Amino acid sequence: MEIDQKKVEELVQKVKEGKNSEMDLSLGQDLSIAIMNLVSLEEHFFFSGAKTGKGEYFDLMQEVRKMRAELMKRLVKDAEPGFEKWCISKHLLATSMRLMEVGTKYMTQGKKEDASDMFTKAYEVYSIFWGINLNAVDIGEVKKVEEFQLNKEDETKKGALSKVGDMVKYLINCCKEM
Repeated sequence: MEIDQKKVEELVQKVKEGKNSEMDLSLGQDLSIAIMNLVSLEEHFFFSGAKTGKGEYFDLMQEVRKMRAELMKRLVKDAEPGFEKWCISKHLLATSMRLMEVGTKYMTQGKKEDASDMFTKAYEVYSIFWGINLNAVDIGEVKKVEEFQLNKEDETKKGALSKVGDMVKYLINCCKEM
């Protein structure tokens, strides 16, 4: 995975200059979380159908799947359903949601360190989703670089996930109402 540092800097600069009407991702963040929940519903309907043998759960799963695909088209640009960017995006959101749920369960068990680890991983995976869909992460050209380098010129030794996470924190402001 290679992050286009120039694209990240351009995105951050647009936000700093106030050209953020297109960059305010709070709407996208809400939609991405709704999509995560739809993926969870697909899974739940599948397991309910498999456990009970009732086909209507599979019918509901298909309806939810159609809705999820329709909504994903609003976030995953330049990708046709079933292709790599589309599928990777879906799995990144699903993974992030599951890690959040595991973290929440650890919290209720009083395992705060384990919960924190799951929440960190959930956010890293979520950041990859946004990195890919803001075209800051190039998934088409994976190159061998040293651990924690974005590319051979990267001297910061700060991991790619951390850098994309920093970008997402800056661009997404869920408290911004307008």
